[in-house]
Amino acid sequence: MRRPPILTAAEAAALIPDGATVAISSSSAIGCPDDVLAAIGERYEQTASPKQITSIHAINTGDMSAGIAGIDHIAKPGLLARIIGGSYPAGPSKMPKPAARALLESGGCQAYMFPSGVIYELLRASAAKQPGVFTDVGVGTFFDPRVEGGKMNDVTPDMARIETLDGREWIYVPAIPVDVAIIRATTADPYGNLTFEDEAAVLGTLDTAVAAHNNGGIVIAQVKRTTTEKHPPREVHVPGALVDAIVVAPTQEQAGGIFYDPAISGTEIKSLDEIESIGFDITKVIARRAAMELHHYDLANLGFGISANVPRILMEEGLDGEVTWVIEQGPVGGFPVTGKAFGAAYNPDAIVASSDQFILLQGGGIDIALLSFMEVSQHGDVNVSLMRSTTHVTAGVGGFADITAHAKRLVFSGQFTAGRKDVRLGDGRLEIISDGKIAKFLPEVAQITWSGAVGASRGQQVTYVTERAVLELRDGVITVVEIAPGVDLERDVLARAGIPLAVADDLKLMDARIFTDAPMGLELGAPRRPLPVPGEIR
Repeated sequence: MRRPPILTAAEAAALIPDGATVAISSSSAIGCPDDVLAAIGERYEQTASPKQITSIHAINTGDMSAGIAGIDHIAKPGLLARIIGGSYPAGPSKMPKPAARALLESGGCQAYMFPSGVIYELLRASAAKQPGVFTDVGVGTFFDPRVEGGKMNDVTPDMARIETLDGREWIYVPAIPVDVAIIRATTADPYGNLTFEDEAAVLGTLDTAVAAHNNGGIVIAQVKRTTTEKHPPREVHVPGALVDAIVVAPTQEQAGGIFYDPAISGTEIKSLDEIESIGFDITKVIARRAAMELHHYDLANLGFGISANVPRILMEEGLDGEVTWVIEQGPVGGFPVTGKAFGAAYNPDAIVASSDQFILLQGGGIDIALLSFMEVSQHGDVNVSLMRSTTHVTAGVGGFADITAHAKRLVFSGQFTAGRKDVRLGDGRLEIISDGKIAKFLPEVAQITWSGAVGASRGQQVTYVTERAVLELRDGVITVVEIAPGVDLERDVLARAGIPLAVADDLKLMDARIFTDAPMGLELGAPRRPLPVPGEIR
């Protein structure tokens, strides 16, 4: 049987030719083949090769705040000619600007930001020798070629375009042949078969490997260890027949700051008593109100930011397990991890391939998506991908555009204003002493990450949850439907928005229990999808 060689990271880096298209499987601090990427950067510094490569990564590669440089290792002028990413490094503000961001902002390489799920589809199209991807994900957003086309600087040529098929318009992106795949797993057996027992997610490793293999390229796998025993076949996610080289990196972390936690890989059950509840502040108030949108047994997507705290609200209320969380990196069920390891889950029911998870999300197979907002326009558009004060992305779009494309119910959470504010919480009330000076509800957003007009045309139900008001998109108009007890509608809401807001005729007060430092006795809505009852089936 075929036995792929075990190489050093430097020897593996030497396999990459000039001008290659390199697909990397990673999700920020999860699954990043950092040792191999570091060796590529070091090789270029020493030999000026490989040069002019294209990098493709569906989700950000590496996490600067977790000390994992990832794509920054190869973000060097002359080495990287083009980058196609779902999201990008977003290090802490006090750190130097990540090299990848600096390179693309300076025009040192062509750069695209495409929805993560669409990039996975591009890899599959490349593998299957299909012409490309037709999608309605991101219509009306930055990805739409009639808006920005996903281009991140002025040196980047058009790639996405509009095509009409059977009388319907689609965003079309041509497939990109892959020359090199760099993936990560836990253990390689003598034949190169890869298992993922210590990983937080399998991500898109198989799709990435097949894309390179089917185009006559090479597959490099970074692993934590090797074994002399052949793996049981049902445990193998990437067969060794696709793998050309193995690099052993025994110090690779499971996720940001976590070397290995068996509850994340699903081999042990973690007691949720070990998880701290969140403190009583504005963030908790918003997460509580967002949680009130959930129903028993919902299949719910959870995004980064304030929304990531909603599972902690359910835990505090004794409702953990009443909702099944679906995260784009692959976990289904369990308790989502926050912070640097976001994308992982404790005690998951399943960990599916991220590329498969996106099919569920893109097609609206979930009941509700709980996401965040940075800005909201008068049209209901949401921006999470471009900071108004700068020219660069935050972390970028990631799976946001895929998740929001057809989700039936969208809940966007965020603070009503930005900037320093002084508020008093407690006794069922919110009192605003001094407010943030930056409006977050604006005539236009800096970048359209979700289109209110498209969402309205698709019949999506949309709610914007803030600490002082709850708003809905009703017939294309942002409408205040609830205000917090203690808040003045005119002074604290209407006058603090950068746009005129409609007010519902049946304006209500937000539940006072949200603003009390004690469990609120949360009750979820009735199941949206009752199971069939035996005897009633006809």
